[in-house]
Amino acid sequence: MKIALAQTTTGIDPAVNAAGLVATIAEAGRAGADMLFTPEMSGLLDRDRARAAANIRAEEDDLVLAAVRQAARAAGIWVHLGSLALRRPDGQLANRGFVIDAGGEVRARYDKIHLFDVDLPTGERWRESASYTAGDRAVVVDTPLGPLGATICYDLRFPALFSALSDAGARVLSVPAAFTRPTGAAHWHVLLRARAIEAGAFVIAAAQAGVHADGRETYGHSLVVDPWGAVLLDMGEGTGVGYVDVDLAAVERVQARVPVLRHRRAIDTVERLA
Repeated sequence: MKIALAQTTTGIDPAVNAAGLVATIAEAGRAGADMLFTPEMSGLLDRDRARAAANIRAEEDDLVLAAVRQAARAAGIWVHLGSLALRRPDGQLANRGFVIDAGGEVRARYDKIHLFDVDLPTGERWRESASYTAGDRAVVVDTPLGPLGATICYDLRFPALFSALSDAGARVLSVPAAFTRPTGAAHWHVLLRARAIEAGAFVIAAAQAGVHADGRETYGHSLVVDPWGAVLLDMGEGTGVGYVDVDLAAVERVQARVPVLRHRRAIDTVERLA
């Protein structure tokens, strides 16, 4: 199967971002990709809460989602829209990813479970929970690549979620992200490779890159990692579309060689000694 990854520097204008996504979907379709993956916050990346609030809509009114669905249908390609900022019916916000089929229909939704609340040594301070409500369920959906487990960015640091997804049958794990440069340089590659090795699954991570209109800087390096932990694609720090052919039979070969899923045991009791 041929997959495409979009590495973008998403800005503060959803209409501009939607136009870029539409062009990328058309390009991936012409290149013969079966599925395209986009980063976290593909429709709007703006840490100015007041300005962003004016551009955040309910799912049924979101122009980016509507444009991507139409473009997927026109190109005949599946799209994992990494995530959008959306307003929930209760008025709170969700960081929500979508899997959209080649007919433009939404096959799955996933709301980010782990929210990024950190203080970095560089002085950067992030409080995602100040604006967003965490999701409460993991999601696996059938795709042309097989069962896909959905995660978003900071979820990468919580292996229990990835174990739950692989236990539920996921053979591909998607990690759309907007990793900061300091945390990306330190942890991005090693964490993605570890999640692939632990699950014996492909990991596909489309990422934001560069300096954004709101002033933040993201790490880039969109990756595809195979079930043995080998990096098949690393897009570096620029923007654009990357392509890679994935051998889906590699999942069965690796899991037969190192059957970690069969050997995995739940730990219910920990003895704490002084």
